[in-house]
Amino acid sequence: MSRRPRPGFAIWLTGLPSSGKSTLARALQRLLAEQGIDSRVLDSDQLRRKLTPQPTYTPEERDAFYQAVAELARRLTAQGTNVLIAATASRRAYRRAARDCIPRFAEVHVDCPPRVCRLRDPKGLWRRAGAGEITNLPGADAPYEPPRSPEVRVDTVQTTPQEAARYIRQRLAAQAFFAEEV
Repeated sequence: MSRRPRPGFAIWLTGLPSSGKSTLARALQRLLAEQGIDSRVLDSDQLRRKLTPQPTYTPEERDAFYQAVAELARRLTAQGTNVLIAATASRRAYRRAARDCIPRFAEVHVDCPPRVCRLRDPKGLWRRAGAGEITNLPGADAPYEPPRSPEVRVDTVQTTPQEAARYIRQRLAAQAFFAEEV
Protein backbone atom coordinates (compact mmCIF):
# COMPACT_ATOMS: atom_id res chain seq x y z
CA MET A 1 0.00 0.00 0.00
CA SER A 2 1.53 3.31 -1.05
CA ARG A 3 1.28 6.29 1.20
CA ARG A 4 0.19 9.62 -0.25
CA PRO A 5 2.74 12.37 0.23
CA ARG A 6 1.87 15.17 2.61
CA PRO A 7 0.66 18.13 0.53
CA GLY A 8 3.14 20.92 0.02
CA PHE A 9 2.45 24.60 0.31
CA ALA A 10 2.42 27.46 -2.17
CA ILE A 11 3.51 31.01 -1.45
CA TRP A 12 2.60 33.43 -4.24
CA LEU A 13 4.77 36.55 -4.30
CA THR A 14 2.84 39.19 -6.25
CA GLY A 15 3.74 42.76 -7.08
CA LEU A 16 4.51 45.11 -9.92
CA PRO A 17 7.12 44.20 -12.53
CA SER A 18 10.62 44.90 -11.10
CA SER A 19 9.34 45.00 -7.50
CA GLY A 20 11.73 42.21 -6.47
CA LYS A 21 9.55 39.09 -6.59
CA SER A 22 12.12 36.75 -8.15
CA THR A 23 14.99 37.99 -5.99
CA LEU A 24 12.83 37.64 -2.90
CA ALA A 25 11.64 34.15 -3.89
CA ARG A 26 15.26 32.98 -4.18
CA ALA A 27 16.16 34.57 -0.81
CA LEU A 28 13.15 32.91 0.80
CA GLN A 29 14.05 29.58 -0.80
CA ARG A 30 17.57 29.79 0.72
CA LEU A 31 16.20 30.75 4.15
CA LEU A 32 13.69 27.89 4.15
CA ALA A 33 16.41 25.44 3.03
CA GLU A 34 18.56 26.51 5.99
CA GLN A 35 15.62 25.49 8.19
CA GLY A 36 15.18 22.14 6.48
CA ILE A 37 12.24 23.13 4.28
CA ASP A 38 12.79 22.27 0.63
CA SER A 39 10.99 24.36 -2.00
CA ARG A 40 10.96 25.07 -5.72
CA VAL A 41 10.69 28.50 -7.29
CA LEU A 42 8.18 28.92 -10.10
CA ASP A 43 9.35 32.13 -11.75
CA SER A 44 6.92 33.61 -14.27
CA ASP A 45 9.74 34.84 -16.52
CA GLN A 46 11.14 31.33 -16.88
CA LEU A 47 7.71 29.69 -17.17
CA ARG A 48 6.54 32.20 -19.75
CA ARG A 49 9.45 31.25 -22.04
CA LYS A 50 8.15 27.67 -22.02
CA LEU A 51 4.39 28.27 -21.99
CA THR A 52 4.22 31.31 -24.30
CA PRO A 53 7.52 31.53 -26.23
CA GLN A 54 6.30 34.58 -28.21
CA PRO A 55 4.30 36.39 -25.51
CA THR A 56 1.81 39.04 -26.54
CA TYR A 57 0.59 39.83 -23.00
CA THR A 58 -3.02 40.08 -24.14
CA PRO A 59 -5.66 39.64 -21.44
CA GLU A 60 -6.59 36.24 -22.95
CA GLU A 61 -2.98 35.07 -22.95
CA ARG A 62 -2.52 36.24 -19.37
CA ASP A 63 -5.69 34.40 -18.31
CA ALA A 64 -4.38 31.16 -19.84
CA PHE A 65 -0.85 31.67 -18.50
CA TYR A 66 -1.89 32.26 -14.89
CA GLN A 67 -4.36 29.39 -15.05
CA ALA A 68 -1.45 27.16 -16.13
CA VAL A 69 0.77 28.50 -13.32
CA ALA A 70 -1.94 27.82 -10.73
CA GLU A 71 -2.49 24.31 -12.11
CA LEU A 72 1.24 23.55 -12.06
CA ALA A 73 1.48 24.76 -8.47
CA ARG A 74 -1.59 22.69 -7.53
CA ARG A 75 -0.09 19.55 -9.02
CA LEU A 76 3.28 20.08 -7.38
CA THR A 77 1.82 20.79 -3.95
CA ALA A 78 -0.47 17.75 -4.27
CA GLN A 79 2.70 15.66 -4.72
CA GLY A 80 4.26 17.16 -1.60
CA THR A 81 6.43 19.82 -3.22
CA ASN A 82 6.55 23.28 -1.67
CA VAL A 83 6.48 26.06 -4.25
CA LEU A 84 7.32 29.74 -4.22
CA ILE A 85 5.60 31.50 -7.11
CA ALA A 86 7.23 34.73 -8.29
CA ALA A 87 4.65 36.19 -10.64
CA THR A 88 2.94 39.56 -11.04
CA ALA A 89 -0.53 38.03 -11.53
CA SER A 90 -1.98 41.49 -11.98
CA ARG A 91 -5.58 40.46 -11.33
CA ARG A 92 -6.82 39.28 -7.94
CA ALA A 93 -8.82 36.60 -9.76
CA TYR A 94 -5.59 34.85 -10.83
CA ARG A 95 -4.36 34.58 -7.25
CA ARG A 96 -7.82 33.70 -5.91
CA ALA A 97 -8.03 30.80 -8.39
CA ALA A 98 -4.73 29.46 -7.06
CA ARG A 99 -5.88 29.90 -3.46
CA ASP A 100 -9.09 28.04 -4.27
CA CYS A 101 -7.28 24.97 -5.60
CA ILE A 102 -4.25 24.82 -3.26
CA PRO A 103 -5.07 23.92 0.35
CA ARG A 104 -1.90 25.45 1.89
CA PHE A 105 -1.64 28.80 0.14
CA ALA A 106 -0.29 32.17 1.20
CA GLU A 107 -0.18 35.42 -0.71
CA VAL A 108 2.69 37.85 -0.20
CA HIS A 109 2.38 41.37 -1.53
CA VAL A 110 5.80 42.54 -2.68
CA ASP A 111 5.08 46.24 -2.31
CA CYS A 112 7.19 48.66 -4.32
CA PRO A 113 6.01 51.92 -5.90
CA PRO A 114 6.08 52.26 -9.68
CA ARG A 115 8.73 55.00 -9.54
CA VAL A 116 11.17 52.60 -7.84
CA CYS A 117 10.23 49.74 -10.18
CA ARG A 118 11.02 52.06 -13.11
CA LEU A 119 14.45 52.79 -11.64
CA ARG A 120 15.23 49.10 -11.07
CA ASP A 121 13.84 47.80 -14.38
CA PRO A 122 16.41 45.02 -15.01
CA LYS A 123 14.55 43.76 -18.08
CA GLY A 124 13.81 47.19 -19.55
CA LEU A 125 10.06 46.67 -19.40
CA TRP A 126 9.20 50.04 -17.86
CA ARG A 127 11.48 51.85 -20.32
CA ARG A 128 9.92 50.01 -23.26
CA ALA A 129 6.39 50.70 -21.96
CA GLY A 130 7.25 54.39 -21.58
CA ALA A 131 8.50 54.45 -25.16
CA GLY A 132 5.34 52.73 -26.42
CA GLU A 133 7.28 49.63 -27.52
CA ILE A 134 5.19 47.34 -25.32
CA THR A 135 1.69 47.64 -23.96
CA ASN A 136 -0.28 46.07 -21.13
CA LEU A 137 2.47 46.43 -18.50
CA PRO A 138 0.80 46.22 -15.07
CA GLY A 139 1.37 49.45 -13.19
CA ALA A 140 2.28 51.39 -16.34
CA ASP A 141 -0.54 51.17 -18.87
CA ALA A 142 -2.43 48.19 -17.46
CA PRO A 143 -4.02 47.88 -14.02
CA TYR A 144 -2.46 45.96 -11.15
CA GLU A 145 -4.86 44.85 -8.42
CA PRO A 146 -2.91 44.65 -5.16
CA PRO A 147 -4.05 42.04 -2.67
CA ARG A 148 -6.77 43.18 -0.30
CA SER A 149 -5.68 40.98 2.59
CA PRO A 150 -2.45 39.13 1.91
CA GLU A 151 -0.98 36.91 4.58
CA VAL A 152 2.14 39.09 4.41
CA ARG A 153 3.07 42.46 2.92
CA VAL A 154 6.72 43.40 2.46
CA ASP A 155 8.18 46.73 1.42
CA THR A 156 11.11 46.01 -0.89
CA VAL A 157 12.25 49.63 -0.87
CA GLN A 158 12.97 49.70 2.87
CA THR A 159 14.21 46.13 3.31
CA THR A 160 16.83 43.92 1.73
CA PRO A 161 15.72 40.63 0.15
CA GLN A 162 17.21 38.74 3.11
CA GLU A 163 15.36 40.93 5.64
CA ALA A 164 12.13 40.58 3.68
CA ALA A 165 12.55 36.78 3.47
CA ARG A 166 13.07 36.59 7.25
CA TYR A 167 9.98 38.75 7.79
CA ILE A 168 7.87 36.53 5.51
CA ARG A 169 9.09 33.41 7.32
CA GLN A 170 8.37 35.00 10.70
CA ARG A 171 4.87 36.21 9.77
CA LEU A 172 3.86 32.90 8.17
CA ALA A 173 5.27 30.94 11.12
CA ALA A 174 3.20 33.12 13.47
CA GLN A 175 0.15 32.07 11.43
CA ALA A 176 1.17 28.37 11.82
CA PHE A 177 1.62 28.14 8.06
CA PHE A 178 4.70 25.91 8.38
CA ALA A 179 3.36 23.91 11.35
CA GLU A 180 3.38 20.63 9.44
CA GLU A 181 6.92 21.19 8.14
CA VAL A 182 8.89 21.90 11.28
